[in-house]
Amino acid sequence: MDFSPNYNLVQELKWRGLFHQAVPGTEDLLLEEMTSGYVGFDPTADSLHIGNLVPIILLVHLQKAGHKPIALVGGATGMVGDPSGKKSERQLLDIDSINYNLNSQKKQLEQFLDFDCGENSAEVVNNFDWFTSISFLDFIRDVGKHISVNYMMAKDSVKNRLEDGMSFTEFSYQLVQGFDFYHLWSEKNVKLQMGGSDQWGNIVTGTELIRRKGNGKGFSLTAPLITKSDGSKFGKSEGGNVWLDAKKTSTYQFYQFWMNTSDEDAERYIKIFTLHTKGYIEDLIKEHKNAPHLRALQKDLAAYITKWVHGDTGYETALTATDILFGKATSDSLRNLSENDFFSIFNGVKKYQVSYVHGVNIVDLCADSGFLPSKSEAKRALKENSVSVNGEKVTEDFIFSEADLINSKYVLLQRGKKNKFILIKS
Repeated sequence: MDFSPNYNLVQELKWRGLFHQAVPGTEDLLLEEMTSGYVGFDPTADSLHIGNLVPIILLVHLQKAGHKPIALVGGATGMVGDPSGKKSERQLLDIDSINYNLNSQKKQLEQFLDFDCGENSAEVVNNFDWFTSISFLDFIRDVGKHISVNYMMAKDSVKNRLEDGMSFTEFSYQLVQGFDFYHLWSEKNVKLQMGGSDQWGNIVTGTELIRRKGNGKGFSLTAPLITKSDGSKFGKSEGGNVWLDAKKTSTYQFYQFWMNTSDEDAERYIKIFTLHTKGYIEDLIKEHKNAPHLRALQKDLAAYITKWVHGDTGYETALTATDILFGKATSDSLRNLSENDFFSIFNGVKKYQVSYVHGVNIVDLCADSGFLPSKSEAKRALKENSVSVNGEKVTEDFIFSEADLINSKYVLLQRGKKNKFILIKS
C-alpha cells in the first residue's frame, strides 16, 4: 500500500484499542511522510507466541498505512536479557541457540508482513550484526557517556528490581536497546520505535540517545498491555504460552483458545487482532448481542486469526478436530490429523500401551487394556452397538489389524460419545 497523508495511523490504532502513548509529534510525522518504524523481538524461544501478536500487528498497521516496517530480532540483546516486567534474571542463551531461534521467528514474521512490495517492503534486521563490531570500551565511551546513571535508575524496569538485586548485565539492557534505535536512525533513517507500554522506558532511552548523541529527533509509540476482562494476563492457557508454531501449540488448541474467549474480551479482541473494518466489526458486535448463544464474535475471531497464523489448511484441521471432540469422529477425519493435533484433542484421555494389535479380537483387547472392566461387559456393549474403533461402530467378531493403527501408532476406542480410550503401540 502506498503512503497516504489521509490515513491517520494513530487514530486507527486508538479506536482499535492499540494506542497507549506516543512522543509528541508522532501523529504529525506519520501524516507528513513515509516513515520507517521498528519493533524489537526477543529470541529466547524458537517460536513467537500470541503475546507477540500486538507488536506484530503494530507493524502490519504501519505497513498498511504505507510506512516501512522493520522487525528487529535481538541477537545481541537476547544475550543480555531484558529486565522489563521480570522479577528475576533469566537464563542466557548461547549464540547458536539464539541464531536458531531468530531464523525460526523470521519465518513466522513473513506470514504477516509483505517483504516484496516496493519502497515500504518489510525488513528484518539483527542487532548482533552491528554490536559485533563495537568493543566494550568504545561502547561505554561513545554511548554510555550520553546517558546518566540517574536517568537509568529512574526507569520502572530498574526500580522494581532494586530490592531483590539486578546484575549489571540486565541494568545495561536499556542502553543497548537505546543504541539500537540510534543505530537504525543514523544508518537507515528509522524515526519510529514501537512496542508494548512496558517497553516505554527502554524506547525513550533511544530517543534520548538520538537527541544527545545525534542532535536529532526520534519518535515512539506504544500499545497497552492486553489483559483479560478479569484482569488476568492475556496470552496464557492452562498449558502455558499459546505458540504460533503448530508443533508447540496444535492448530486445534490455538483455535480453541480464541473460541473460549469471553463475550467481553471477544468484543475488544476482534478490533485488536483482526484487520476487519470498523463498520464490519460494529455490525458483528450487534449480531452477537442479538444472539450471544451463537458466539458470532468468537467464531469470527478464531477463524480469522487461525487462518492468519496457520492458513486455510490449519483452520480446516482445527474445525475437524473440534467436530471430533464433540463426537463426530470418523476414521478418515482421525487419520487426517497430525499426531500433535490428535493428542491435544484427547488430552487427559486414558491411554494403554500394547505390543501388537494384529489378529486380536475386540472383546479381548477391550478387557485386557482396561477400556472396559471385563469381557462380559465388552460383549454387552458390543451387542448394544455402542463401541467404535476410530469412529466406526464395530461388532463382537471384529479383529484388529495393523491397518487400524492411525499413523501406524495408535487407535481410538469409544463407548458412546463420552467414554474414550487410546491404545498406543509400543
